[in-house]
Amino acid sequence: MKLFVVPTPIGHLEDMTFRAVNVLKEVDLILAEDTRTSAFLMKHFDIKTPMRSHHKFNEHRTVEKLVRQIKNGQSVALISDAGTPAISDPGFLLVRQCLENEIAVECLPGATAFVPALVDSGLPSDRFCFEGFLPQKKGRKTRLEQLANEERTMIFYESPYRVRKTLAQFTDMFGAERKASVSREISKMHEETIRGTLAQLTSHFNEKAPKGEFVIVVEGGKKD
Repeated sequence: MKLFVVPTPIGHLEDMTFRAVNVLKEVDLILAEDTRTSAFLMKHFDIKTPMRSHHKFNEHRTVEKLVRQIKNGQSVALISDAGTPAISDPGFLLVRQCLENEIAVECLPGATAFVPALVDSGLPSDRFCFEGFLPQKKGRKTRLEQLANEERTMIFYESPYRVRKTLAQFTDMFGAERKASVSREISKMHEETIRGTLAQLTSHFNEKAPKGEFVIVVEGGKKD
């Protein structure tokens, strides 16, 4: 009995590992964030394992039942729509519950968006903090204030609908001359990385409509 956490491609299907394909073929059940999205991946790699939905809207209700299934001898793989489950995606609750019930959990290495974005940014990557998605409303200002004196490189995920607002807030909070990088559509056909100061990046996306999924990397603050 084991839970496998399996990363899936964030763009190009060839980013899938041989091991990930084999695990998905061999387990008894695949838990997918969206079975309709994952169906394309399954078809491409000829994976016929049964799938079941497991997402942020139902994971609280189903996690105990899934733990019982695994304890009864089923091997289960958890995937998200793209990237590594539990990294700004569902998965943490199930992993924690499995570990609390002495069920083995094995996370395979694989695709995640923030690593290539960090490397492509050219900003220091020896020490960094991953913030994922900022709170949309409540707690957003507080979180930014907490990060105002952060000296490590900071990494954020953002949707195209809030990129302009987020860059403007970063400019106000961190300073217009702070260096940053914005990557979009990583590993996809229209992959692009724009580098510059926060002021320059804000200006760029005010003139060009943001499209795709974004990773924003911001230089850490300097010691006084």
